[in-house]
Amino acid sequence: MVGVGDIIMENIKPLNILNQSMNSRVIVELRSSREYRGTLDGYDPHMNLVLKNVEELEEGKVLRKLNMAIVRGDNVIYISP
Repeated sequence: MVGVGDIIMENIKPLNILNQSMNSRVIVELRSSREYRGTLDGYDPHMNLVLKNVEELEEGKVLRKLNMAIVRGDNVIYISP
């Protein structure tokens, strides 16, 4: 038997969530233990990301601020909308 929650979860796809997060602030954690926080400006099917107004963090400390960053999807551990 399939519950209502199961039906809803089937329709959620990663690229749909990214599309809903366009022009919103996101947190992106990378394999290198770095984290980027910025506004999602674009993405592709490989989850390569374009972020604007970005803070680059390591261990919770801001290393630098960037106007724009392009993140290769292969390095992404997670994206939090």
